[in-house]
Amino acid sequence: MKKKIMAAVMTAAMVAGLAGSTASVYAAEDTITVGFSQVGAESDWRTANTESMKSTFSEENGYELIFDDAQQKQENQLTAIRNFIQQEVDYIVLAPVTETGWDTVLQEAKDAGIPVIIVDRMVDVSDDSLYTAWVGSNFKLEGQKAMAWLDAYLEAKGRGDEEINLVDIQGTIGASAQIGRTEGFDEAVEAHENWTTLAQQSGEFTQAKGQEVMESILKQSGDDIDVVYCENDNEAFGAIDAIEAAGYEVGGEEGQILVMSFDTTNAGLTETLAGKITLNTECNPLHGPRVEEIIQKLEAGEEVEKQAYVDEVAFASDDTVTSVTIEDQDYEITPITQEIIDGRAY
Repeated sequence: MKKKIMAAVMTAAMVAGLAGSTASVYAAEDTITVGFSQVGAESDWRTANTESMKSTFSEENGYELIFDDAQQKQENQLTAIRNFIQQEVDYIVLAPVTETGWDTVLQEAKDAGIPVIIVDRMVDVSDDSLYTAWVGSNFKLEGQKAMAWLDAYLEAKGRGDEEINLVDIQGTIGASAQIGRTEGFDEAVEAHENWTTLAQQSGEFTQAKGQEVMESILKQSGDDIDVVYCENDNEAFGAIDAIEAAGYEVGGEEGQILVMSFDTTNAGLTETLAGKITLNTECNPLHGPRVEEIIQKLEAGEEVEKQAYVDEVAFASDDTVTSVTIEDQDYEITPITQEIIDGRAY
């Protein structure tokens, strides 16, 4: 940024000198250059996240955004970050594919004096000073909310003592969302002697892989499945397609397969209103304004929070359970309505 101002001043001075002008020299308007390495476009959530970043870091808002789609490959992100460093951007924003493997390249960014802001998924590094700030969701809490709701829901339906067989279609292995949501799932299953995990396999956060995984599991255990816990909406869409194609029903009533999901995209909440997804736990993708707030504070020389969690809710297809308690903290469960869906920004 300062490099651009100086270049503009020097250019203007040269022009003024050549023209013999005695007019004052003014610097061009300050532009902040942001390099953003995005995971890819594997889901509706990711698309909304990208659009939030692009609309926030626009030319009209005083930014130059250099966007890179990593196509879900960490090696592409490592290359992108090194390119950002070479281009001497003012800030690097990283939505990491997985948590590990970032120490070397983030050290390079630190050595270059470029602040790095992590969004959505976290990084697991040996030195937290390698990044400036992180903003995103508490993924384990999301999983805990979902499983606390399931516990309360089954109790309310008179099924609290039944043998319950569950399937976990995980996200991309090693991603923060997968790690946290899987932990929430595993801990709840372990706490219930009458709950059993029939299968646990990655759907890679995509609809196609979610459907493929569900088809395979149905062939082995279709008649035994009570609950399918999908770690994002797109996996849920694929799982529902597979379940219905195999002749089973989805829903919250006994004899049906109960599908749970995360993200609360517009399409996901539409399926929740239809009763096909019984609970959808929010993961808000609109991080653009949150990252901009961090950048503006840094520009002003202010301190920023190292980690900032986003407040999120959960939506159910009915009002059977309207709140859950986790570690003495109450969390609201909101029955979905068309008005809520119409008001969604993603």
